[in-house]
Amino acid sequence: MSDMEHDFGAFVAARATSLLRVAYLACGDATEAEDLLQTALERTYRNWDRVRHDSPEPYVRRVIVNAAISRARRRAILRIIPMHRPPETAARAADADLRHVLMEALRALPPRQRAAVVLRYWEDLSETQTAEVLGCTVGTVKSQTSKALAKLRSALGREPVEGVIGNAHVRG
Repeated sequence: MSDMEHDFGAFVAARATSLLRVAYLACGDATEAEDLLQTALERTYRNWDRVRHDSPEPYVRRVIVNAAISRARRRAILRIIPMHRPPETAARAADADLRHVLMEALRALPPRQRAAVVLRYWEDLSETQTAEVLGCTVGTVKSQTSKALAKLRSALGREPVEGVIGNAHVRG
């Protein structure tokens, strides 16, 4: 095994669980998350000589997020008859497991908004780091995050109040 293969293998062994979590939160489906991670790792391996000297994890995150957004766009385009489900009611949401309800609300967000929320609050990246991963400005991250949080509050039947998403406290 070459040094490159060893370095890549060590990176995957150390970061695969965290990266799989990012993929799952970006798409909301365990099977698709595994596919996203596999795609991202394959692309990373092809560019490993260039990527390994920088920080490879942000590169892989960006590939995951971009692939999730591309897949979501493709599905939206291929959908002939859009099927919209009514939003969860507050009573029904109160009976369900909070994690399940939150994942459903996350899945309903547009891909870039979902990516911004996942990177900011689950991955605990700064606005600047999130902007780098998404390939946009800090202002766009703020805007997308604000819109996403408003949609999440609405979907969860919550008024803007102080709450917790992931490990981060969010003010409403």
